[in-house]
Amino acid sequence: MSTMTKPEAAATGLRVLQPSGWPQPKGYANGITAEGRLVVTGGVVGWDVAGRFADGFVAQVRQTLENIVAILAEGGARPDHLVRLTWYVVDMDEYVANLKALGKAYREVVGTHYPSMALVQVVRLVEPSARVEIEATAVVPR
Repeated sequence: MSTMTKPEAAATGLRVLQPSGWPQPKGYANGITAEGRLVVTGGVVGWDVAGRFADGFVAQVRQTLENIVAILAEGGARPDHLVRLTWYVVDMDEYVANLKALGKAYREVVGTHYPSMALVQVVRLVEPSARVEIEATAVVPR
């Protein structure tokens, strides 16, 4: 679900795809259509510029999202240009147990724009201290 109004959607060049009759998703969109310039991140983890990981799952998610926002800015994009996030977590139970805190951190860093998202549990990540890795795709309108 995106709380983006029609004028805001038009300004960003994005349109949330919500098939008629489908239940409204919470915290993500079923799909988004966009036209413009693509900005893509690699897998981003929750470390600072010195390579130190934030302490705890929610703190790592917050740092990961802040890192994504910084990468987007470098490419001339904003969080409201996001069309897709793919989350990789090492413990799905840890994710589910922290939904409220994760939602708060997400809104504080990204805002109330919810792109299409996928969440996948993996055995491990390349960085042994990482609890989460997120790939982002944004489309900057022409």
